[in-house]
Amino acid sequence: MDISVVIPLLNEKESLPELHDWIVRVMNNHGFSYEILFIDDGSTDASWVTIRQLAQTNPCVKGVRFQKNYGKSQALNIGFKKASGNVVITMDADLQDSPDEIPVLYTMITDQHYDLVSGWKKKRYDSVLAKNIPSKLFNWAARKTSGVQLNDFNCGLKAYKKDVIKNIDVYGEMHRYIPVLAKNEGYDKIGEKTVIHQARKYGHSKFGMSRFVNGFLDLITIWFLSKFGKRPMHLFGALGALMFGVGFISAAYIGIVKLYKIYTGHTAILITNNPWFYISLTAMVIGTQLFLAGFLGEIILRTKNKSKRYKVSETT
Repeated sequence: MDISVVIPLLNEKESLPELHDWIVRVMNNHGFSYEILFIDDGSTDASWVTIRQLAQTNPCVKGVRFQKNYGKSQALNIGFKKASGNVVITMDADLQDSPDEIPVLYTMITDQHYDLVSGWKKKRYDSVLAKNIPSKLFNWAARKTSGVQLNDFNCGLKAYKKDVIKNIDVYGEMHRYIPVLAKNEGYDKIGEKTVIHQARKYGHSKFGMSRFVNGFLDLITIWFLSKFGKRPMHLFGALGALMFGVGFISAAYIGIVKLYKIYTGHTAILITNNPWFYISLTAMVIGTQLFLAGFLGEIILRTKNKSKRYKVSETT
């Protein structure tokens, strides 16, 4: 099969028939073999009824319905597991992503050998203050932190080589950072294509301003996991040793100064009356805690058997 189109959705019953017909028209015009996977993320409208109707008229349509709203990352996760196409296309269900982009994205994966191609909504039809400006700040921070040079991390329209989506684990709210997850797994040929962004035709956006706060927090998480996820002692141990060393040297200096003043007959205050003594003691305590955090992290990694420590690309 050439293409799997994975579409996570929440309360998009009005747009689904139009989106389905549009995708089918593009596929037939270019002679692609395809499947369309609609992932209903706990919709409370008639979205699932519409998906079942589409599946009855088109055998290429498949649907998955969640018991409740689990989030876009979980929807993409199960969509990736069920996708069987050589190229996997993801897009939103609100008709703001154009299926006419699919042939070019497919060619970039198959002919230009990209591992992943992300869309870039260069011209947006969203609110400037509520979405555009926060999105630019978010993407700037993501580029600086991850090293992946994309202008629009959160664009729903992306194309993947099949191997990529089978070897990454999208969880929590990490759908924004799939390119970073792919890079961390060794898929570093990541491209970008300017895509058409259309104004929303039905309904309203399901994401509020909180997604930017959550996005920055997730960015910190993925940075830590990519740098120190397999070796937490390298971070916590180093910081702990540094803090403990600074505290120990400071405490030793205070003690030496006290002994020197006593030896030379100068007046010396009690060590416990010296505020720097408590600062030194606090630094040593924090250093010890950081070191123990790294140590416990290493123990957890050694005893965790569920996740693979490596993925084999090829054997002969």
